[in-house]
Amino acid sequence: MLLNKKNQKLCKGNAFLEKMRIFAHKSISNMKLTLPKRIDGADPVTLDSKVWVVIGTNGAGKSSFGRDLMERYSPNVMMISGLRALFISSDDTTPNPDEDEPTRLRKLLERRMLIPRLSDYEKLILRLQMEEFEAAVEFKEAAKIEKNSCPPRTKMDVIQEVWERMFPHNRLIRKRGFIELISAGKESGAYTAGRMSDSEKLVFYLLGAALSAEENALLIVEEPETLLHNSIKHQLWNEIESLRSDCTFVYLTHDIDFATAHSEGQRVWIRAYDADARLWDYALIECDESLPDELYMEVLGSRKPILFIEGTDTNSIDSKLYPFIFPDYLVKPMGGCQKVIETTKAFNQLKDFHMLDSRGIVDRDRRTTEEIAYLRQQHIYVPEVAEVENLLMLEPVIKVVAARLMKDADEVFCLVKENVIRLFEKELDAQVILHAKHQVRKRLELTVDRKVSTMEQLADQVERIRQQIHVEHIYYHIKSQFQSLIDRQDYAGILRVYNQKGMLPQSRLCAICGISNKESYLDLILSILKENQSDAKAIRYAIQQALGAA
Repeated sequence: MLLNKKNQKLCKGNAFLEKMRIFAHKSISNMKLTLPKRIDGADPVTLDSKVWVVIGTNGAGKSSFGRDLMERYSPNVMMISGLRALFISSDDTTPNPDEDEPTRLRKLLERRMLIPRLSDYEKLILRLQMEEFEAAVEFKEAAKIEKNSCPPRTKMDVIQEVWERMFPHNRLIRKRGFIELISAGKESGAYTAGRMSDSEKLVFYLLGAALSAEENALLIVEEPETLLHNSIKHQLWNEIESLRSDCTFVYLTHDIDFATAHSEGQRVWIRAYDADARLWDYALIECDESLPDELYMEVLGSRKPILFIEGTDTNSIDSKLYPFIFPDYLVKPMGGCQKVIETTKAFNQLKDFHMLDSRGIVDRDRRTTEEIAYLRQQHIYVPEVAEVENLLMLEPVIKVVAARLMKDADEVFCLVKENVIRLFEKELDAQVILHAKHQVRKRLELTVDRKVSTMEQLADQVERIRQQIHVEHIYYHIKSQFQSLIDRQDYAGILRVYNQKGMLPQSRLCAICGISNKESYLDLILSILKENQSDAKAIRYAIQQALGAA
């Protein structure tokens, strides 16, 4: 009768992990977790959540944060560190405070020389093999009574199933007390588990460690991203969380990608740690809908003020130039100008939380005085040149480059100035039209009444708009201003309104300086900035001044 009951247990083991006798979960509920003490004296955060992601830079206090949780929630807590499990032995015992140093060192040397030191990974394999042996014996005894008895499902079965999903080209083979790994290819030979790659070992260990934890445990996972390729990182931890849905997971990471992938859990940003007082400066991360999570996390992790700019990560002049002009800022390209404006405004609205200075830079283009004033109120720099290429044409920048190339700086600038004014005069009408179109468009946006609901109302409003927006006046007013710039030979004023990406090569600046092309000219400026000598300071100051940042 006793064996029959045991056999019933083994048959039930064929169901998936939630129904296995490995855990025998009765209910699943969130752990009410209280985080460590805060440096500002505020009450520690206490919330219900199955997943916590603690993110911070190296040295911010993440590991100490985890140790504090371990001490307060012992014994039903387990630290999982894949890196330590593979490469660091935990055999050393706590030192006896009554022993002198020579005695302690002698005993330590004896232990390490005479007793083989096992890593946590090797200990785990031994425990799993012992469980396999015990399950096999129980199954053998049960089979004597009931021939149709069901084989038990062990932790090793679950590990193998998930491991082979992570590495679909490999298979784990268990035989005669050890584990072999073979490739799915027919010509490949087998090798033992000890010869697995570090990533293969790590996945095996993480699965086994999580499955070996007590029921409803608090699992503190240190650097869950270590040694894991992006293709399996998130999949693996999703699998583990599903297998141990009774447990609460606290991940300690500096990996932004990992933190953003766990958006359903609570995310904690650690800013700093006072080791003497054992107090942390931390806060829950509540992202604004207009800010991408990955961007917000990157900025929080940098601890530097942020500068949002136009352009892409690699190709634009903006992303190449601005990191050298603002070396104390984390420069983040956002693509278009509207994205820069939206992100800068949203980030500044959350300044009370992150306490970081954030600014933006957008091209001047054909913006009106009112638009520029509004943007500057939003901490967005609008340069005194039409677009970023024009910054390379500033008088101090040209003169620094010319002098570096052993040219007469004043003569070079004089020739370039004449050429730019001549080009602008040649394109005067086209430039006036560009600016006039922009002003008309902005006035239309401000004038159209969105409450219009009938065709008649719309027709009446369009007629009023036609009467209120005097196109000819706008056009001739702009043309008069531009002609005045030409008459006064106002080079700086022309740079402020001249939208022409081909201006630099057409001005013959490169030819006059003996440089092959625009790209070489930019590369020379960047190389000067990298040197960070007096020439770099002159270029940096000129560009910062043009941006209103000096």
